[in-house]
Amino acid sequence: MKQQESIANKSNRPHFIVGVRLFGGEQSRLFDPGSIKVRVGNHVMAETDEGTQIGIIASNKILNFSKDPKCKYGRVIRLANDSDMQAYERKVAQEQKAKVFCLQKIDELNLPMNLSRVVHNLESRKTIFYFTAEGRVDFRLLIKELAGFLRLRIEMRQVGVRDEARAITGVGVCGEELCCSRFLKDFNPVTIRMAKDQGLALNPGKISGVCGRLMCCLQYEHEIYRTLSKEMPKVGKKVNTPMGPGRIIKNEILSQTIIVRHDDESILTHPMDDVTVIPNSGKTQEDSKNQ
Repeated sequence: MKQQESIANKSNRPHFIVGVRLFGGEQSRLFDPGSIKVRVGNHVMAETDEGTQIGIIASNKILNFSKDPKCKYGRVIRLANDSDMQAYERKVAQEQKAKVFCLQKIDELNLPMNLSRVVHNLESRKTIFYFTAEGRVDFRLLIKELAGFLRLRIEMRQVGVRDEARAITGVGVCGEELCCSRFLKDFNPVTIRMAKDQGLALNPGKISGVCGRLMCCLQYEHEIYRTLSKEMPKVGKKVNTPMGPGRIIKNEILSQTIIVRHDDESILTHPMDDVTVIPNSGKTQEDSKNQ
């Protein structure tokens, strides 16, 4: 019986999958093309949790290495035609119309919320309004106004600022497109400790992303910084160097060098191997803070 289930799972698992970038989205999503022959650049209709959507083939014939029987992919239904393109244009026009009206009503009703985006589903004739807010918002009157104007089903969804940034997209301080829009699938916790461990200035303007939260990229090299800093003496320790004794004022973690203020008030940078900590040289700055 188990052997039959294993054979069935293998037969249901697609050998090749394709990457489809849905219109209005930045990241490609994986789909099962079935028996439909597609090429990169083809417009297709794909089955998603939000209904049938149009997209473009971004990558083709990707070997499916997943062995998880629970891993399921949406299906590519067919190649898109002119009618599908016209329907998408009507969808975009409907979303723009709904967004302009909603922004006007939010202002008139003085509601404490920020409209993020509007998504209209042609199949279910439903329009979803995504927004951010500090707390709960009584938008019953807003829904009534929207339903009366659009003659459609209305749904309001409150999202976090990171989800909003991912949906709207943008450019980070590095000059690159936002990580969350381009490749990040999940938001992992980012803490101020990560910035401290990397020796970054704790200036909110420099370590915060466009969403106002700590930048997701702080987590990328955190483990490397932690590993490299373990062998380095703590800031504030008294040390001996080839240029005489002094006290550590800063560690350059990546270059593995130490900046020392010498007893003659000169400030010099030394390789870590040239620095020897003087035993019982007093409390470090970090120790004092912890107390």
